[in-house]
Amino acid sequence: MTIHREGYPSIIITILFSALLNFITHFFFAQYPIVLWLGYALSAFLLIIILQFFRSPKRTVVINANNIIAPADGKVVVIEQVMENEYFNDKRLQISIFMSPLNVHINRFPISGIVKYVKYHPGLYLVAWHPKSSTENERTTLVVKHANGQEVLFRQIAGAMARRIVYYPTPEDIALQGNEFGFIKFGSRVDLLLPPSVKVKVSLQEKVRGAETVIATFE
Repeated sequence: MTIHREGYPSIIITILFSALLNFITHFFFAQYPIVLWLGYALSAFLLIIILQFFRSPKRTVVINANNIIAPADGKVVVIEQVMENEYFNDKRLQISIFMSPLNVHINRFPISGIVKYVKYHPGLYLVAWHPKSSTENERTTLVVKHANGQEVLFRQIAGAMARRIVYYPTPEDIALQGNEFGFIKFGSRVDLLLPPSVKVKVSLQEKVRGAETVIATFE
């Protein structure tokens, strides 16, 4: 397992903070072994948390033009028909995946095709499961047009802990199913807005794996 490049700054900051913490405990509390050990434990805990958050495990991507795969690890928290007003201005099937701080936070293309739309929206930091987080939180909207002519919209949505959304594509880029398109730091969710005609392959509360779990299939 490797560490994602988005994690390097956070890891460096954590190491520097841990070094400062250990220096302070040694300088001021050397006569109190329990304080020294608490300092060591806190430093180790923070480093382990940061390393696991930015882990980048290998995934086996089986490219299938008929499948729409999970763009992220997490749990399915929404499956419902909604009115999509940013791009389509019509009804779409929304499937939302909530990522806890313990999940891998790499985001991957759910389908192959051409990137037709990319837009970043500054916003609030409501908890990621809040109904208004899809439209009021900091977020990025991307749309990919499939070879079959259908388009899939997906949003990276910041949560209460997230403060930075990273996305890589620009309009007219080629999207390859399973490849990385971005990263969200520290808790968040991804919404998929799909054609209503798709056949859903997941259920509410189901845990999914990015680039591997089939979310739906085109009909």
